[in-house]
Amino acid sequence: MIEITYAQLHTWLIAFLWPFVRLSGFFMAAPLLGHQGAPTRVKIGLAALITFAIAPNLPQLPSVPIWSWAGLGIMVEQTLIGAAIGLVLRVMFAVVQAAGDFIGLQMGLAFATFVTPDGVNTMVLSRFLHLIAMMVFLAVDGHLIVIDTLATSFHTLPIGYSGLNPTGFEMLARFGGTIFSSGLMLALPMVAALLIVNLSLGILNRSAPQLTVFSIGFPVSLTLGLILLLVLMTDLGRFLQLLFEQGLSTIVQLLTTLAS
Repeated sequence: MIEITYAQLHTWLIAFLWPFVRLSGFFMAAPLLGHQGAPTRVKIGLAALITFAIAPNLPQLPSVPIWSWAGLGIMVEQTLIGAAIGLVLRVMFAVVQAAGDFIGLQMGLAFATFVTPDGVNTMVLSRFLHLIAMMVFLAVDGHLIVIDTLATSFHTLPIGYSGLNPTGFEMLARFGGTIFSSGLMLALPMVAALLIVNLSLGILNRSAPQLTVFSIGFPVSLTLGLILLLVLMTDLGRFLQLLFEQGLSTIVQLLTTLAS
């Protein structure tokens, strides 16, 4: 008869629970693996599967009872670490969505919106660029790199580490400015070209009032916007490569800063 003591059961439980909490925090905030359109059971199962895979290689865990204030503090700490990593990825994909919003406003597609599976009202062009970014991220095995970074994070920032450096959360907040800076850099060529077209149409409308903006402006803006969008697609891959490199390096810097 096999006998299992309470100490053995507690050791097995903390070896699974605390890494699982960090991974659950990541899936809660990540835009790709933890998408709101995915069933909750799938997220929990995937987090548990990854936890079972990385649990044997984890560093020594602290001998802290789960049902204690110290154990609760460790759970909150692991949730914050996982959510911080997921937020970096969310900001990375939000850059492309912001660029789509900027371009859509200039093309006259602000009225072309639909409700996504996660319940958000999104512009069509923004959603289109976001899907392209997600497919490119999967094509370059970005999701595997992120999972490997998560597994490495338990060595960079071990469970039970005494406190987190607040500078890391400040760096995360500053990284949020990438949504506006990089998103505007991607959309700036099209926004500038369409702005010139709109100014020209405004001057033409003043000189020839019979040529209304609704009869000429929208078709011209949409046609020129689609042509410029084709040109933009030729350089989108290079931009996404730089964006992914920046986002993944930010995750490593964030973990190092939180551990310092």
